[in-house]
Amino acid sequence: MAFMEAENDNTGGGEEEEEADAIVKTCVLGGFSESGETKTLISSLPEVHGDQRAREGAMEKFRVIMDRYQEQPHLLDPHLEWMTKMLLDFTRSENSPASLVHLSFKFLYVICKVRSYKVFMQLLPHEVADVHPVLELISRQDPEDLETWETRYILLLWLSMGCLIPFDLYRLDGHLESEGVRIREPIMERILTVAKTYLLVGDSPRNAASVLVSKFMTRPDVKQKCLGDFLDWSLAAVSRTNAQSMREIMELDGVLQSLAKLFKHGKRDDLLQYAPVVLRCLEQKRLSESSEAKLRKINVKLIQRLGLTFLKPRLAAWRYQRGSRSLTANLTATHAAGAAGAAAAAEKEMQEEDEDYDIPEEVETVIEDLLIGLKDKETVVRWSAAKGIGRVTGRLPKELADDVVGSVLDCFSFQETDNAWHGGCLALAELGRRGLLLPSRLTDVVPLIIKSLTYDEKRGACSVGSNVRDAACYVCWSFSRAYEPKELQPFVTQIASAMLITAVFDRNVNCRRAASAAFQENVGRQGTFPHGIDILTAADYFSVGKISNCYLNISVYIASFPEYTKSMIDHLISRKINHWDSAIRELATKALHNLTPQAPDYMATTVLPQLLTTAVGVDLHGRHGAILACGEITHALYKVALQTNRTVVDIISPECVDALKNIHNVLHERKQYRGFGGGLMRPAICSLIEKLSLSKMPFKSDPIISGWQWIIDDTIKNLHLFSSGRKGGIIDDVVTALSALCEEYYQDETNQADAEIQDALISQYLEGLNSSLLLTRCGSARALGCLPRFMIHNKLKQVFEGLQHMCAVSQKEGKFTEARRDAVASVAQVFLKAGVRPDGGPDSVLCSENIAEVMGFLLSSLNDYTSDSRGDVGAWVRKAAMTSLKDLTLMVASSAPEILSSNLVKSTMCCLAQQAAEKIDHYRAHAGNIFLLLLHSTQPVVPHIPHKEELLNIFPVETITSLNWNAPSQAFKYIAQLLGLPEYQYHTLLGLSVSVGGITESTVHHSSQSLFVFLKGIQNDRDALTQFAQTLLRIFRDNRHNDRVSVSLLKMLSQMLANNIFEIFTKEEDHWVCLELLDLCKEFRRSKDVNKLCACIDVFCGLIQFQGDVRKKVLSQLLLMLCHSFPVIRKATSSKMYEMLLTYDDVTDPDVLDDVMTLLSDTEWDKNITEVRPHRNQLCDWLGVPRKQPAGPPQVS
Repeated sequence: MAFMEAENDNTGGGEEEEEADAIVKTCVLGGFSESGETKTLISSLPEVHGDQRAREGAMEKFRVIMDRYQEQPHLLDPHLEWMTKMLLDFTRSENSPASLVHLSFKFLYVICKVRSYKVFMQLLPHEVADVHPVLELISRQDPEDLETWETRYILLLWLSMGCLIPFDLYRLDGHLESEGVRIREPIMERILTVAKTYLLVGDSPRNAASVLVSKFMTRPDVKQKCLGDFLDWSLAAVSRTNAQSMREIMELDGVLQSLAKLFKHGKRDDLLQYAPVVLRCLEQKRLSESSEAKLRKINVKLIQRLGLTFLKPRLAAWRYQRGSRSLTANLTATHAAGAAGAAAAAEKEMQEEDEDYDIPEEVETVIEDLLIGLKDKETVVRWSAAKGIGRVTGRLPKELADDVVGSVLDCFSFQETDNAWHGGCLALAELGRRGLLLPSRLTDVVPLIIKSLTYDEKRGACSVGSNVRDAACYVCWSFSRAYEPKELQPFVTQIASAMLITAVFDRNVNCRRAASAAFQENVGRQGTFPHGIDILTAADYFSVGKISNCYLNISVYIASFPEYTKSMIDHLISRKINHWDSAIRELATKALHNLTPQAPDYMATTVLPQLLTTAVGVDLHGRHGAILACGEITHALYKVALQTNRTVVDIISPECVDALKNIHNVLHERKQYRGFGGGLMRPAICSLIEKLSLSKMPFKSDPIISGWQWIIDDTIKNLHLFSSGRKGGIIDDVVTALSALCEEYYQDETNQADAEIQDALISQYLEGLNSSLLLTRCGSARALGCLPRFMIHNKLKQVFEGLQHMCAVSQKEGKFTEARRDAVASVAQVFLKAGVRPDGGPDSVLCSENIAEVMGFLLSSLNDYTSDSRGDVGAWVRKAAMTSLKDLTLMVASSAPEILSSNLVKSTMCCLAQQAAEKIDHYRAHAGNIFLLLLHSTQPVVPHIPHKEELLNIFPVETITSLNWNAPSQAFKYIAQLLGLPEYQYHTLLGLSVSVGGITESTVHHSSQSLFVFLKGIQNDRDALTQFAQTLLRIFRDNRHNDRVSVSLLKMLSQMLANNIFEIFTKEEDHWVCLELLDLCKEFRRSKDVNKLCACIDVFCGLIQFQGDVRKKVLSQLLLMLCHSFPVIRKATSSKMYEMLLTYDDVTDPDVLDDVMTLLSDTEWDKNITEVRPHRNQLCDWLGVPRKQPAGPPQVS
């Protein structure tokens, strides 16, 4: 982003919050603390270079150390010299093997990368004695070797430094000929050959070669002999490459880089004669049309360097100068006076020079190319072109520079793309920063910058322009530093309003932060921005990070200052309520609601009529936003009127009231509720209905009410026609509109419901509960739940039975889960509105007659474990049931605790404990928080909580805030303690069994760990362990046909048996626990579920530890599994039996134990069942178990 890339100064820069956090964490470094470690590492290179693994480890370790200093590379400066010297010593030594030399250069490249090549080059030796060795070494390198490119890169940089020696290179040649035979090339030719070779390679040494060219070709002795030839070679290379293949692109890039650096570092007098030729070559090549961004960027760089070559290096006397950058100097009057005198003399001198100075024709071509670069599709190209415009303009006479500024302003046309706008902003920022944009031009520039600050062009389903807005913020930032306050004074209000609008209302967080930083810079440097300091405290860099906070809070504070109120409102009306993003439109309408008290008359007389026209316009997005805004503003005006004991119609004109009322009729007549637009219009009109109802508009008994009711009912019936992304939001809008509509217009003077409307609505929604469409059921259930109290009076029993019946039927069918969720929530809403009265009638209130039925329904909903392709969707119902139980329990405990029986409270707390022990983190946390809320509730106190004292000891009051139920490591430590409380043991163990036998590693680990901590505590207590075993068996019996529980329970049982939890029982022969477990597991033998069968095998193998005849029965079951029809089960059984016999060696006769284990391990049990049956029968004989006859016709065993 442009604003973040400002290179001149970092003051006021707007980095991302994440980047700022990273810098804070990284910049705590105070020095190079790894100096000793680095020295040891470099010293160890001679020992590790021969071992590839050690070499790579050392390289990676060094890279990690250096990368820590990417943000603060200057900390390395005191240590760079010795690090570089140590590594170069390895490369200079004649005894160093090639692998050590290459490794040393890899280390040097890492240092170069972190500290930058410009600083690193200065550390390289550049004496005469170094030139020959370096040249010899680089001549021996293979340019195509991909493993050693770092060596070639550093050698080229080193050679570049060698070229700085102040002696003619021919002095280094010595005797080139001996007895008339040429033995080697001159140094100059060899260096030139190396440079040309590496300019055409495809890797990083190409960049170093361009540096070499810039240093080598600018030598006095070289430029006389080689400069012209090198330029001819370069232009020939440019002309012959077509840039079609990647290889040619790399070659062209290398040549252009070398030319750009050459024209940057070379003297103008030496290069001026060649500049026109190079420019013509580039024009013929038409690189601005290339598809490669890197070529277009280097083309722009080279062109701007050519332009600077054509122009004399001078500082424009006409440029605008704010004064010294030094604050101390600015405060010194004498310095200021001296500087002014010197500037006046310099200006006079430069004006005289201007009269004698002719601008070459080629400059026009250069500027034209740079202006084209401003419109490039890549940001890097536009940025380079903008800097080029600034540099070239700084050397032009005033009149020509003004023409350039005019050409830049042409980029700000709505016929141009966002790329041109972005490039234009960058160029203006550069011109302003350099003092080349004179104050006289501000009248033309400021309006364009203000437009750029809100530039947003729709492209399909999104928009472009965030980069333009960001660059416009950079312009404002640069202007604050470039101009005296008096120059910007006429534009302060416009600029301040535009920047604050961007800082608060921009969709992109980068733009909001950039605008905030630019505003801060202007407040600090200009000092003329209205209420600048106050606003900065509210709209600082971090505050504007959250968009809802910007729209709903910060905007209200800023609008409290009169200078900004109307501009903010106008921006929302003109640019945001018709925005392509619906979230922005909705936020804008809420912001208008909050801003209305700041300018109620303006809203009522100007804004609202304008919105009412847009609300029935042709633009879909504008229509949607305008309808929402009309409702929000009307409601806000109602609140304003209420403060002065007026009605809303006293503020809004009759024409506006009629227009508000007729919006629905217009949309209905135009059939704009249909199709794609209907998905936006229906929730918008529902929002309007809600806001107009809350505003108490005088529409009672008006035909429009029946029209509003029709659209609400029709939307509920046709929810399935809308896109899935909006269905939930539409239902929310519909039910809130229905609730407000009923509250305002369906109540008579006696606060009773209109009987006819009441019957019609409730009958209609009860009928909708039986619809074949899921969303119609959901909408009908939600509609019943949102009805006001007077609408359900004397209909409570009918409503409850309808919701209860729908849930019962749909749960049995396993369908309509979302409808059950909404119905459960609606039951609580209905009874919360009806209230509680112990002696009341069940058709009007929650009373002693119906509380058991209502609570029983909610408790039964906690057993909804429906699953489909989306997973455990029943959890939605369970969550709604838990919330409903909490709300009703607290209501009854508050108003009529006497009807809250101990059985109901016990069932509620036990079911919550079960949910708090289950495996899904989110729902476990929801249950746990409700459990603690009911336990610690004091206003009201929930009566009859079982074991309340023990629970308070387990869950002290601080656990409400400190206990993180989402974390298995915390939650299960507390939940497992409930196993020690008889009333909670069954449900807690039921929930824990699902967690312990689950598949999520963290949940399984922590739940099983907490369970076994408890079991180890009662392992030697026969009575407690017996009670636990009875509870376990009861759970097993109750859920043996429930795969969700039974498989997990089997896995938990196998873990218990493996941990010898029942060791106290295993000493008794044929203990009843073992017998019952065996009988229960035998029922699963015929299952087709592989997971369940494998879990059964584990349990059978664990039961073998029990003494008595039960062992034979267990072995019999295992041997049956060895001939199971599933090969995987046969194989798993043999493996588990082998492990079992290793663990319990007293199971069989020691004489046959080895034979049994050999047979189990050597037999391929996944073969055909007829082949493995004889082996199984042999095992039966050895283990003393009767052979099992196969099903089917009698066969000889």
